[in-house]
Order: sequence, then C-alpha cells, then structure tokens
Amino acid sequence: MSAKRYLIVNADDFGHSRAVNRGVMHAHEHGIVTSASLMVRWPGAVEAAEYARYRPGLSLGLHLDFGEWVYENENWVPVYNMVSLDDVTALRNEVSRQLAAFRTLTGRNPSHIDSHQHTHLREPGRSVVLEAALQLRAPVRDCNPEIHYCGRFYGQSTEGSPYPEGITSDALIEIFSQLPPGITELACHPGEEQVPNTTYVDERSKELKTLCDAKVRSALIGMKIELCSFTALPDFSKSAEIASTAP
Repeated sequence: MSAKRYLIVNADDFGHSRAVNRGVMHAHEHGIVTSASLMVRWPGAVEAAEYARYRPGLSLGLHLDFGEWVYENENWVPVYNMVSLDDVTALRNEVSRQLAAFRTLTGRNPSHIDSHQHTHLREPGRSVVLEAALQLRAPVRDCNPEIHYCGRFYGQSTEGSPYPEGITSDALIEIFSQLPPGITELACHPGEEQVPNTTYVDERSKELKTLCDAKVRSALIGMKIELCSFTALPDFSKSAEIASTAP
C-alpha cells in the first residue's frame, strides 16, 4: 500500500428527503463530498438518482435500509423496522429488493454498499450483504481491508445525545491529521434546513457548513490528502479483497 493518503467523503442518506438531497448536492458542488449512498425507499430517491446520473464525479452506492433505532431508557427501541435482523431469508430478500430498486432508479449497479445505522455489520446481515457485494465486486463499508472506515465526523454520541463539537471544522481537520496511509472513507450526513423523519436533525446543516468551509479544503491540500471517489479507486481495492472478509 502506498504511503500516500486518499480520502473518500461519502454522504449517507441521499434520497431520504429534499432537505437531505439539497445538502448532499451543495456539499458535492461547493464542498468536499465525493460520494453518496442512496436510500431507495424514501421520497427523495428519484431526485437523488437523477442528479447523480449527470455527475460522474459523484460515486453512488446503496444505503441499505433495514430500520432505524433510538436509545431510550438505556435500551435501543425501533422507530421503524423493514425486516428482522435475525432472519437470513428475509434479509436476503430485502437486499435483493433494494438492489433491484437501485438499478431501476439509476440504470447501474452501486459503486459501494453500506447501511443505515451500520446494521450490515451485525450477523447474519453481514454475511448476506457480503454475499451480494461479492457478485457486484463492490466494496462494503468497514468490511474491506483496503479501505479504512472513519465514522468520527458525527454530531451525536453513541446513545444519540448531541455532540456538536464532533462536526466543527477544527474537529474535521483533526480527523484529517490522523488518517492512515492508503484509502479512507469518511461518512457524513449533510442536509439543508430541518430534515423530516430522522433522529439526526439540526446536525445536518452544521455538517454542511463544515464540509464547505474553505479552511477544510485548505487543510486537505496542506496535508497532501487527495480526494477521490469509489469509482476512481484502483481495482485492488474494489474486487478480490472483499472475498477475504467473508466468514
């Protein structure tokens, strides 16, 4: 692996709503976002897919949506469930449905795969998603040894409490300074104004401001970190290495 540092800045939840779409689009055109992950079930999916169709510099992956949970009274409780996370057959069918919807919306396969609230990292979902990704030769978030994953740029704690200091420009620049050699994917969640139907609301506009801060762009240049997207990665990071992560 080269000592050079490459950074994919991936906006999650693309297609969730018009407010999220506006944030992702602005962060791509005026900030450092190079990639996005599409939620195919939500109202903004058609608009998001149409936008990405004419933006070759924006790689577009699938943001699998199995449900959403919030932390209440020391327990995680569901806001909604699409499928049981313990049912292999149901998970496999839901992955197939969302992949088919992605292809219908975009006319192509996803450049990468991840999931809402990282539900794909829990078994048996991990194995199901890796099985599908291997056929597509698409990297899966935090499952490919050639692509480091960084989820530190986030405005809430692990229990969902506000953590605004995590999404400032200084915090993002500090993350840059600690990136390892090779390729890193950094997740973000930009949005404009109030975003409906989500537990991550006010933080999205703050992320957008940070992602478009000229100081952030200058820091990348000064640290000689090169922005890239999933579609511009070398072949070794997108293909056979996925197989080695499967159980």
